[in-house]
Amino acid sequence: MRGLIIAVIVLAAAPLGLPPFAMTLLTEALILGLLAMSLDLMVGYTRLISFGHAAAYGLGAYTCGDLLLHTTLPLPFAVLAAALASGVIAIGVAWTCTLAKGVSFSMLTLAFAQLLYAVAFKWTAVTGASDGLAGIPRRAGPFGLTVFQTKNGYYYLVLACLLGAYAFCRSLVQSPFGAVLRGIRENEPKTLSLGYNTRLYKIAVVAISFALGGLSGALYSPFAGFANTDLLFWLFSGQVLIMVIVGGKGTLIGPILGAAFFMLLEHVLSLYTESWALFFGLIFIGFVTFAPDGIWGLMRRRARV
Repeated sequence: MRGLIIAVIVLAAAPLGLPPFAMTLLTEALILGLLAMSLDLMVGYTRLISFGHAAAYGLGAYTCGDLLLHTTLPLPFAVLAAALASGVIAIGVAWTCTLAKGVSFSMLTLAFAQLLYAVAFKWTAVTGASDGLAGIPRRAGPFGLTVFQTKNGYYYLVLACLLGAYAFCRSLVQSPFGAVLRGIRENEPKTLSLGYNTRLYKIAVVAISFALGGLSGALYSPFAGFANTDLLFWLFSGQVLIMVIVGGKGTLIGPILGAAFFMLLEHVLSLYTESWALFFGLIFIGFVTFAPDGIWGLMRRRARV
């Protein structure tokens, strides 16, 4: 707990000492951290391996972008509306995907993500097709607040969303609902025999995970000023899954660290080689082989020494 408080203080003070470029990277890292943490609810706590979580991110980004471009909704309300829309749409997706288990479930999530990618690529009037949505504004908040239009003000909005989402997820996994999720992860037939409708629980956790993933996408589009079909592509889903595994699945904090590690390594390696993904793949293999608990597991092990 003390380490978490220190981390929050450091993040809150970051705009006072970091240059603008570093603040841009940090803001994007926090957005990706929120996305990875949302996937951890499925992968780490319920063992629902999704290959299509980019769908939540892209859906949130496009929804928020369209709301900001074509309505007068204030920025925070547009972000929340996009997150809610992602969660509601995910209920139907989850209802279908949870008809299957294991690899079949994973393939269905991939299929739905690619279907959404194809729709976004063709629906020019709403998504801008391959050109995407450009010029997405950071509209003033309610009551004429302009703080979110500044780089530091938007950073604090992203930080607040991440901390709020973490508090929500932490309370969720420590609740009786979270206990059932862990029961599904460890032994679903036994959990089912105890009288729990495991499919409803899986639908609920997918919807919650998509809502939080949509929140991260909704934060990204006004941050970057655009949304395009790359946000929905299956390769991005794979990258988010790697963030969760490298950071440490089933920990919530680990995937946030994994997202920051992925971003930092991508930035550093891309300065020296265009084949940075090859080297990151080797690092990923090393984590899976020698540190299956991820970065957070290594940190906790070192703290006990």
